[in-house]
Formats: sequence, C-alpha cells, structure tokens
Amino acid sequence: MAFLATLYILECDDGSRKLKMKIGVAQINSTVGDLEGNLQIASSAYAKLVSEGSELVIFPELALCGYPPRDLLLKKSFGDDCSLSLESFARETGPFPALIGFPEKRTSDEGRPFHNSVALCRQGKIQQVFRKRLLPTYDVFDEDRYFAPGRLPMCFTHLGKKIGVTICEDLWFRGGLHGEDPLDEICRERPDLLVNLSASPWHLGKMKTRLALLRSVASRTQAQLAYVNLVGGNDELIFDGSSIFLNQQGLVVQKLVSFAETTLVFDLDEDSSLKTIVETDDYESVHKALMLGLGDYARKSGFKKAIIGLSGGIDSAVTATLAVQALGKENVIGISLPSAISSEHSKDDALALARNLGIEFHTLPIEKIVNSADSLLAPLFQGLPPDVTEENVQARARGLLLMALSNKFGALLLTTGNKSELAVGYCTLYGDMCGGLAVLSDLPKSQVFALAKHLNRSSEVIPQNTILKPPSAELRPNQMDSDSLPDYDLLDAILHEYVENGASIRELIGSGFEESTVRRIVELVDRNEYKRKQAAPGLKITPLAFGIGRRMPIVQKYSN
Repeated sequence: MAFLATLYILECDDGSRKLKMKIGVAQINSTVGDLEGNLQIASSAYAKLVSEGSELVIFPELALCGYPPRDLLLKKSFGDDCSLSLESFARETGPFPALIGFPEKRTSDEGRPFHNSVALCRQGKIQQVFRKRLLPTYDVFDEDRYFAPGRLPMCFTHLGKKIGVTICEDLWFRGGLHGEDPLDEICRERPDLLVNLSASPWHLGKMKTRLALLRSVASRTQAQLAYVNLVGGNDELIFDGSSIFLNQQGLVVQKLVSFAETTLVFDLDEDSSLKTIVETDDYESVHKALMLGLGDYARKSGFKKAIIGLSGGIDSAVTATLAVQALGKENVIGISLPSAISSEHSKDDALALARNLGIEFHTLPIEKIVNSADSLLAPLFQGLPPDVTEENVQARARGLLLMALSNKFGALLLTTGNKSELAVGYCTLYGDMCGGLAVLSDLPKSQVFALAKHLNRSSEVIPQNTILKPPSAELRPNQMDSDSLPDYDLLDAILHEYVENGASIRELIGSGFEESTVRRIVELVDRNEYKRKQAAPGLKITPLAFGIGRRMPIVQKYSN
C-alpha cells in the first residue's frame, strides 16, 4: 500500500504559522497484563486510523501492558514480554508513525527496573523512545516503586514540524513533589504540537481540573495540544478517556466521548472552538463511570453474570440497576433473603425492583439458618443479653447463601454497601461485606439517593417507596439507621471533611459541627479500619476513596 504524506503550513492573520496534519487518536481500553489482547486492539486501531487518513497515531500511557501494572513489573519475564509485544506492534506500522506507551526495561541493575516510556514506531521499527520525567507517588499512584525518571529529549520531527512528547504527570508539575518542570524544556524547544499520553483516572471534579491544566499548558507552550487518555476500568480505577485537542490559545477544538472506547481522526487545521466543552461532573458522569467500572471489572475478571442480595433498600436497588445496565438483565440474578423480622414492604420492594428490571429473582428465607445458629450458640451465650451479635448472625447467614450461589454458578457477587456505612463500620464482616466488588463503596449514602433519582429520571425503575422510606438494616424489629447514626446529610458532611479533606476534630468542631457527634463519628471511622482492610475492592469516584488511596494503619492511637 502506498502512503502519501501531506503537510501544509498555513499563514494566520496574526502572522503565526499553523500546522496542518491529521492526528489519529486511539482512546483504547487496555486490560492490565493482557499483552496479546492489548496488542490486537492497538494494531487494529492503528490500521483503522491510518486507513482513515491519519498521519500520526497516538495511544495512551502504558497502552500495551495496561495501567497500572503494579507488581506485575516485578515478575522476571514481564518486562521482556512487554518488549516483544512492542516489537510486534512496531512491525505493523508503515510510513505514518505511532506513539504508544509501554514499560521499558532498564539495562542497569541499579535503581528502579523500568522507565515509563513511549515508543515512536514507524516503518516496522522502534525509531525513538521518550521517557516519563515526573513520577507520581501520591493518592493511588506509586510509580517511584517501579520506574526511574527519564532524561532523554522530549521532541521529534515529523513531516517537517517539531512535536513534543509528554507522559501524563509531566504536565502536572507540583513544585513540592517534583524537581524540574519538563515544560521548561518543552518551551525552549518551541514545538508546533505538544502531545500527552495519559492514563489519568477519573473522579468527581477531575474534568474541570484537567481542562484548566490543559488550557494553561497550551497557552504556556504556545503549541497545539493533543491529550490522549486511557478509557476503561482496571480494578478500583475508572479511566474516562475524554481525550481532547486545544489550540495555542488554550481553546478546545475537539473532544472525544467520555467513558467509551473510540477512535478519531482530527485535522489540526480545525480552528473553531467548541461551544460545549466537557460534560459537567454530575450524576450522569457518576452513572457512566460506575457502569464502566462494574462492566469492565466483571468482563476482565472473566465473569458473565452477577448476583445481588436484594433487601428492598436503596443501596441494593441502585447496585442492581447499574448491574443490569452494565451486564444485561439476562446476566443479573436477584436474591431476596428475608428473616423473621423483615418487613413486608421490603420484600415487596425487592420483588417490584426485580420485575421492573426484568431479572431472574429468587427468595431464600434465612429464618431456619438463624434459628439453628442461635440454638447452637445458646449454651455459650447463656445469661448474656442479646446484642449486635445476634443481629450479625442474620447478615452472615445471608453472606453464606450468597457466596454459595456465587460459587455454584460462577457469578460475581456484588456487595451493596456505600461509603457512609463503610466509613463508620455500619456493615458486617463475612455478612453483607461478602462479595467480589463493592460498586457503591465510594458513594456516600446521600449521593446514593441522588443517583437513584437520576436513574429514575425517565421512568420508575427503582420503586418510589424504596427511595422515600427511612433507611434500615432490619436486623431487629423497628430498627432505623437513625437510631445509631446522625442524619445522612450531616454524617456525610462530617465524613467528607474528616476522610477526604483530612480535617482534625478541632477543625470540625470549629466549623460548627456539634462536638459529641464529631467525636463519636471520628471514633467509629478510626475503629473500623480493620473492616475496610478486608472489604471487597470498590470503584473509585471521589478524590479520596477507601483502599489504595488511603493507607491508614489499623492499630494506631492518634485521634485529634
């Protein structure tokens, strides 16, 4: 096949020269460690984009191995296998180059074993390598554990014009965390086009923050900017894609769809800015993010079906609705597990939800299991008053049955607890915490209600009674969450400041929260760290989620 490269330099009204080139963006969904699958996706995307006229194709950061590879990088053969995958990809390239992220194994035995690198592949060969300068070591990132910072030049020439290459964090210079700003070097080179290959996880507020940064970078470098981001879910992290082009003034001229795998050919001569730039970080973004994270977690883990315990409550209803949208109603099984004290309206609401969703539904009463456990324990509990112990037997009976179904049918059990409950320990180990994925574990209870209303915006899927009735675990007669917890709006406000913003007790009291409430909530959060360490992985949608982004000791005595 013959390829004809075309380059035009346009003279603008202000006397500046403008690059005309067609850029292919491969916003792909890589799976961590699936070198063969990722190679196939990348090769197909390259061929498609070149056939559509692309003269340069750009992939996300570490696209060939998936992000984040974490300790796969410590496996002795992983680096060599990634190199072979890169060579195979390079052989697929023709005259029009591709920039693709990969882990580059270092030849030195000293220091970190890899560079986080980008290869420029053309005419069947790896022609140049660019290495990430700034390595994030905060929040969910731990790149300094594996990667050494790069020192190589960050520019190359294509079709007569200079193109600067940066990798994700290279644009996010933080003076207190990083030494030298790579953009200083980029600016000295005066590139015509700056590209950034990213694997930037999404959370609420991220789009606004990212766009502000990219605008400032484009204005600072006075170069057109092509930002290419990974899309998809890998473990807890959700990548939104949202790849974007900006002109030299920092105005958005093109943006790819969020939360979906896609490709696009973009002509850099396009100079009309978009009126609508980025979706707002609203509940539709949360909705799409959770669907993507849930669907990819199941698919990439090899699950086709999901099982959910339906209590008639808001959390299980939202989880089931998301599961149906992510996996299909034919792949979701709802299980009602009523006890002797379960209310009729809860059983009715669970059945109504299942019918609305069109899913397989079964009822497994737990009364006999609970009675049997109580009888066995009675001699040892003689003389002791009933307490939370007996309540937890009910939750663990449900966990026993749900895990049995998960094992027997090879279906992924989804836990339904939210961030508020997980924060204060309002959940039972080996009971309602059983499962393979905690879909709502980073969504506060008050936001679960808001998301439920959003899911019902077109038609009533979640029964209205489920949304309106007071929350209850129904582990004792007439129990309400409000018996032992503050109103969820108040609780979530305290948790946001204490957990996500790191506020002290003194600061919380000083900001107007009642002292006894603050101290009780803080004590619950600190005391239940051991539960969170044993919880199922949860999908991250806030700036600070429980799990890898918050590494608190279990045994500690600091409370202030």
